[in-house]
Amino acid sequence: MSRSNGSGSKQTNSDSGFPTDILVAIDTSDRRGLREQLQQQLRSAIQQGTLPAGTELPPTRTLARDLGVARSVVVDAYEQLAADGYLAGRQGSGTRVLPTARREPDRRTAGSGNAHAVRFLGGLPDPALFPRAEWLRHYRAALAALSNHDLAYPGPLGALPLREALTNYLGRVRGVVVSPDRMLVSTGLTQAIVVVCRALRRRGVEAIAMEDPCFGLHRDAIINIGLRVVPVPIDEDGIDVARLADLSVGAVLVAPAHSYPTGAVLSAARRAALVEWAQTSDGLVIEDDYDAEFRYDRAPIGALQGLAPERVAYAGCASKTLTPALRLGWIALPRWLIDDVMREKLLDDMGTSMLEQVALARFIDAGALGRHLRRVRPIYRRRRDAVLESLATALPDAQPKGIAAGLHVYVELPAWCDESALIESAGAKGLLIGGARWAWSNPSPPPALVLGYGAINETAIRSGLAVLGSIYERLARGS
Repeated sequence: MSRSNGSGSKQTNSDSGFPTDILVAIDTSDRRGLREQLQQQLRSAIQQGTLPAGTELPPTRTLARDLGVARSVVVDAYEQLAADGYLAGRQGSGTRVLPTARREPDRRTAGSGNAHAVRFLGGLPDPALFPRAEWLRHYRAALAALSNHDLAYPGPLGALPLREALTNYLGRVRGVVVSPDRMLVSTGLTQAIVVVCRALRRRGVEAIAMEDPCFGLHRDAIINIGLRVVPVPIDEDGIDVARLADLSVGAVLVAPAHSYPTGAVLSAARRAALVEWAQTSDGLVIEDDYDAEFRYDRAPIGALQGLAPERVAYAGCASKTLTPALRLGWIALPRWLIDDVMREKLLDDMGTSMLEQVALARFIDAGALGRHLRRVRPIYRRRRDAVLESLATALPDAQPKGIAAGLHVYVELPAWCDESALIESAGAKGLLIGGARWAWSNPSPPPALVLGYGAINETAIRSGLAVLGSIYERLARGS
């Protein structure tokens, strides 16, 4: 039985601002819950733009009466969509579609030749969750507060207000020990790593150790500088620190909080051993604090840098916490290295955009970053849970790893599975899925997938992985 609030004709309810050209139908015979049906239909209307930003939805009591359902069904659907960043409601002003909620197809679902592809690409946050309204408010305030003198070249170290805000925030939240004069603002995390490695090369460093597997772009960028990259294997306890003693390297790049792509966390024993290696060998640890802010099933893990500020360079960025469109990164540097890195940054671009820096400074100081993270963590956790539930059915003999944090799951495939064939077949069905091969130094690594879930809603996750499961089953029968 289907219940609808209209059939495309004009509405007669004077207390409802619900558009007349949107049909919401509830099918009581559908196995899905009534709340899920309503939630999905409203979400689709928002995504497609038929419910544009600013649209006021009808009161919960009105819509429940029109659909013939309990008011709690509508209340729960509205609350879920509000938690997901689609709606905002205030006492006395109704519930409206947020300007952040309209999702452009090319950002969310466009793929290679397929406008309806589902993007299971690792490490991407949901662009619709970016707090546009609050960001704009702080951006305007920051711009208004800038003097004419401030509208000059920003300088290689970065804007002092942002360096002070980062020093306070990272000290409080991540245990980073630094002062503003040793904090450098970069144009993204990769630039921070590159300028440090260039400074090390000028100091005579010829080789750097890296986790294996690792984020392949960082490996390629370091090789492009002219340094030799030495892969060091990782396991569930992180990088095998004992191997560093036998290597002729001047630095090591690690992601101790959540190694990409496996999600390994550097154990306490190896953290201590890594610091000891840096101190005894006069080496540098470059800490990529990847995904430290998105943790679901474990206690916070402090930054490695706090154990040895003069031997660890701590790097982070806004790409995962806010959006990769905001090209802002930072690195807390040892005192002996800051001048060299400033020189490399100056030669790169004479400094990162000042306007975004001062806006982010106000955003952090006002507590907006903390509020944003508290809002999105449960959303990403639900999406993570949807991936794990779906994988148990779709790929029953695969092994998910790194599930306690982050925006992706590393999925180890059985040895018989052809990683490339699975990804290619998925692409033909409209699923964009990343493989793990690029992350390894070994040209023939064990097959695995890197399933990103940050930018996909739970319904798309379940339907997409059901399709992947049918492909996987077909490949299994042919193995």
